[in-house]
Amino acid sequence: MASSNMKDIKRRIKSVESTRQITKAMELVASSKLRKAKEKADNSKPFFKTLYETMCEIVSSDNTFNSIYTRKRKNNVTLLVVIGGDRGLAGGFNANVLKLAQKRYDELKNKGEVVFLPIGRKAVEYFEKRSVKIMTRYENISESLSIYGAMSIADKIIDVYNKDKIDRVELFFTDCVSPLYQEAKRMPLIPLDIEADVEYKGLTNYDPSPEAVFDSLIPKYLAGVLFGAVVDSFAAEQAARRTAMENATDNADEMINDLSLMYNRARQAAITQEITEIVGGASVQE
Repeated sequence: MASSNMKDIKRRIKSVESTRQITKAMELVASSKLRKAKEKADNSKPFFKTLYETMCEIVSSDNTFNSIYTRKRKNNVTLLVVIGGDRGLAGGFNANVLKLAQKRYDELKNKGEVVFLPIGRKAVEYFEKRSVKIMTRYENISESLSIYGAMSIADKIIDVYNKDKIDRVELFFTDCVSPLYQEAKRMPLIPLDIEADVEYKGLTNYDPSPEAVFDSLIPKYLAGVLFGAVVDSFAAEQAARRTAMENATDNADEMINDLSLMYNRARQAAITQEITEIVGGASVQE
């Protein structure tokens, strides 16, 4: 009886140890990918920050500035760009951003048409299971996305916006605030709410017009925002997965300790039983 119990406990210990090796390896991989993703995101920010400041200066250069990308429409059709992960085992990472997007969809569905552009396999699977309209979908691009890939996505959005097929674009992504904290966010993209209070120094002439220059910068700006959001979301996914796998590894260690204690107790009980049987047999012979 005790021997059978000991074998069962030993089998469970080996199973937990095998799982612990997997979670520990996933934790280390996520940590490595997190560092690379953060570097990629940080390296892209200075250029697009300068681009945004340039756009603010263009808006401030003309009191009569008027662009189709800053002009508000009736919002009959809203495009929601939702960035999720391509894999699970990342705690509440995917659930949080999808919940935020779903809440926004519930607010808009009775006011007009809502179209989705999911990025990431988990986001694609989530919206494909629901009766919603999907413009296009992207899977397994987060880790390898380049600025040219982001430009391709931005061009598609700009194209349908210019054809009046959509009236508003909103972005849902996860901000990697720190390795221990990730926050799901909503960001309006088009029409743009550009700050017009930047001091214009009057040193630049825009040809043929400020609006034309501004409109030509929009695809690059939108690509930069999408690129940053995808990279930031990927970093947040890795941070969430690292934390989840770290917790799983700690839980496995705790289980192994508890099972080892149970095994030692069962082993001690078996030894005690054997000694008792030997002593009892010796007493009978006497």
